[in-house]
Amino acid sequence: MNLANHTFSVTGMTCAHCERAVTRAIKNIDPQAEITIDLTAGRVEVGSMQPRDTLAAAIVGEGYGVAP
Repeated sequence: MNLANHTFSVTGMTCAHCERAVTRAIKNIDPQAEITIDLTAGRVEVGSMQPRDTLAAAIVGEGYGVAP
């Protein structure tokens, strides 16, 4: 399976709960997604077959901001 890699600058993530919420939101739309989160940098890296916009919408849906 060829995963597309997406990097998002995410605002509002401050703790492990935030990390779990973002991970859960992405996994709900793509259970096979590979996710790496750097809370300090506010960066979320996702390997997924889903379109970038769909992944960003999942993150925003949890109440976090995604920079364009």
